[in-house]
Amino acid sequence: MNSALVLLIMDSGLPLSSPPPPFSCSYTQQIPELLHNLGGTLALSTYQAGKVLFLSSKDDKLIQLPRTFPRAMAVGINGSRMAVATKDKVHILGNEPTLADNYPNHPGVYDGLYVPRTSFYTGNIDCHGLEWGPKGLWAVNTLFSCICLINANYSFEPVWKPSFITNLVPEDRCHLNGMAMNDSGEPEYVTAFSNGDEHNSWRKNIPGGGQLIHVPTGETIAGDLAMPHSPRMIDGKLFLLSSGSGELLALEPETGHIEVVRKIGGFVRGMAHVGDYLFIGLSKLRKNSSIFKDLPIANEAVSSGFTAIHLPSGAVVGSLTYLSSVDEIFDVCFLPGSRRPGIVSPDMDIANLSLVLPEKSYWAAEKRD
Repeated sequence: MNSALVLLIMDSGLPLSSPPPPFSCSYTQQIPELLHNLGGTLALSTYQAGKVLFLSSKDDKLIQLPRTFPRAMAVGINGSRMAVATKDKVHILGNEPTLADNYPNHPGVYDGLYVPRTSFYTGNIDCHGLEWGPKGLWAVNTLFSCICLINANYSFEPVWKPSFITNLVPEDRCHLNGMAMNDSGEPEYVTAFSNGDEHNSWRKNIPGGGQLIHVPTGETIAGDLAMPHSPRMIDGKLFLLSSGSGELLALEPETGHIEVVRKIGGFVRGMAHVGDYLFIGLSKLRKNSSIFKDLPIANEAVSSGFTAIHLPSGAVVGSLTYLSSVDEIFDVCFLPGSRRPGIVSPDMDIANLSLVLPEKSYWAAEKRD
């Protein structure tokens, strides 16, 4: 495949000598080809820029759609539903293709349209993971060091915490940050930066000290990991990201054996599995951070975007790099079957005009005096 870089720039009307417009990026030609072949759209979240971004393929080019979600963090996809964690809420959006046809802003452009359906007021729990299951919407509650369910009964419903966490308090004791779901739709493994039980104690042993924990038994499967993130169960094997070393790891749960699938370089976080491919987020490191500035990968983490990996071979097949606006990627998800979806964020006035019924949906006419 052609590996030439292509520049995606949001039209600003500025002369070419000016700084790149917001959300400009460069990408290898494999990325639109891959998204086209996979038949879907990539969704990225970035809390630094406060956006959820849709990346779609059209006519061998990449199309980007950014929408505002303050401090956008974890994203969870389940069929036509999308959950987005923000600073103090979890928003649920639904894909309504019938609304896309007559979308007032861009009629006939999108093949689906994600519109707000409900919001949960969780408070600022620093939500690092969202996954759907038969019991509802699971969340990694990093501030309270627990796995919880998000529903209308409480700010959150605690379900599980590591055995070394003695109290359910808002102290981010171990920086619990990711969960891998089993075939039954429940958390099977979680990642944390440490096994500490004091306020922010994970900060004392960076980048070492990371933990992979088996949820049903509470057993630590692997320790001394370098800032583990984004665990995923794929065909009976566990994959996770070692953010502190910039690596994609594969782990045999039965033996604890760890294999480096690919050295990616940079700060890796956020991973979507689609067929034979993984899309892995990359972030810049904050140079003025006392936590990150001395990491072994500090000099490598100079760009943000994502890398596409062919999982059977471990080969890099494409990448995207942001040139402006986006310094970090938090989560990466894939929207199957949505080749060009739109999205209406809760802050948009038009969100109040979308009316979704069981069998048909409408755009309400704006009230005029």
